[in-house]
Amino acid sequence: MAFDEMHGRGRSRRCRTPYRAMATWLDGQTSEQLTTRRQQAEALFHRTGITFAVYGTEEAEERLIPFDIIPRVLSAAEWRRLAAGIEQRVRALNAFMYDIYHRQEILRAGRVPADIVIQNAAFLPEMLNVDPPRGIYSHIIGVDLVRTAENEFFVLEDNTRTPSGVSYMLENRETMMHMAPDLFSRNRVAPVEQYPEELRATLESVAPAGLDRDPVIVVLTPGEHNSAYFEHSFLADRMGVELVEAHDLVSTETGVMMKTTQGLRQVDVVYRRIDDSFLDPLAFRPDSVIGVPGLFEHYRAGRVTIVNAPGSGIADDKSIYTYVPEIIEFYTGRPSILKNVLTWRCRRPDDLAYVLEHLPELVVKEVHGSGGYGMLIGPTSSRAQIEAFRAKVVADPARYIAQPTLELSTCPTVTDEGVAPRHVDLRPFVLLGDRMRLAPGGLTRVALKKGSLVVNSSQGGGTKDTWVLED
Repeated sequence: MAFDEMHGRGRSRRCRTPYRAMATWLDGQTSEQLTTRRQQAEALFHRTGITFAVYGTEEAEERLIPFDIIPRVLSAAEWRRLAAGIEQRVRALNAFMYDIYHRQEILRAGRVPADIVIQNAAFLPEMLNVDPPRGIYSHIIGVDLVRTAENEFFVLEDNTRTPSGVSYMLENRETMMHMAPDLFSRNRVAPVEQYPEELRATLESVAPAGLDRDPVIVVLTPGEHNSAYFEHSFLADRMGVELVEAHDLVSTETGVMMKTTQGLRQVDVVYRRIDDSFLDPLAFRPDSVIGVPGLFEHYRAGRVTIVNAPGSGIADDKSIYTYVPEIIEFYTGRPSILKNVLTWRCRRPDDLAYVLEHLPELVVKEVHGSGGYGMLIGPTSSRAQIEAFRAKVVADPARYIAQPTLELSTCPTVTDEGVAPRHVDLRPFVLLGDRMRLAPGGLTRVALKKGSLVVNSSQGGGTKDTWVLED
């Protein structure tokens, strides 16, 4: 039986303390009122244009991300425990990246196998001995958490490349404040609306040294057909910086310049939302038309900062994930505060044998997969799907990891049948520059289909506002 975040677990079904004000509010709402509020929230999202693109058809389909009007609630004490674990993890992962692109002490010590780093597609040899400002590789990180009991949270994965979803966190909060001001009056909820300001402060803090003016920041997007384009535009607007595409930038002898109506203007920080391989056709894929020729050369020379740094994807590869507890202990000297999910590495013969024997019970993932794609959820898959996936794992075991099927916690959610529990996860967002900045709460994703454990929006999931109650 899944842990219910509102009522706990057991026969008593007593409302947990963080949800008491929420329960009182829900008791005063009829099904018709909740349905009306949901429809009004959807109308707000439509007017704002909050959409994402779903790929896999002939043309990317634009969809409205479903939003649930019942917030998820965390107590201040719960958040403090999570925040300590998240901060520890983020610092250790950045120390790991600095090490593997410099002395590689963790590899020489045998704490992480050298081959899964050096031979990893996310490892960029071009970054060897490059010193990013403040020694930071991932300035913007999303840590995916799942809950299985009152005091049991696990890290499902780390997102250290170009994590998305923070715009939904901010829009969810604005929508809830508009839709249910009476509910806010019953709770002291930690604010999140300062995130764009804190993001800009973080970006400014990692600008190249020695500037005699305010840093010029841009958000580099692949363009309007990208699935997260709404977020790119949203963040640029909220920070008060330019949203640019490759054709808006040009490399000169002195640095990366932005074309403006007043002429060229030097750019100091590029918050990129483009994958490594497409960033610069002179350094990486020569067929890239969405990258900026010469950008990487200027980055290596210290004339411009790229956020997140090229090569930062090595820290969120799922094969590296299995070693994060060892990584944390190696760099901090302390055990990991937040646990990993038990994981079998199919590259190891004993683990592979176990996985193949228990496929119907496990979740199997590609080490480079994302967005809910390239994975098998054994308990909800047909025999034919399981056998087809078995063939893939046997053909290339190192490409896969496997985990038990966790009973994700549930939160009350408005459905067509009324308020019902639905499984959720949580993605807090961390900023690292001159200091650590952690938005209270984050993005709660919810599996809207009854019994489903898949929360990804591309797979039918939705989102909730996430409340951290202040003491």
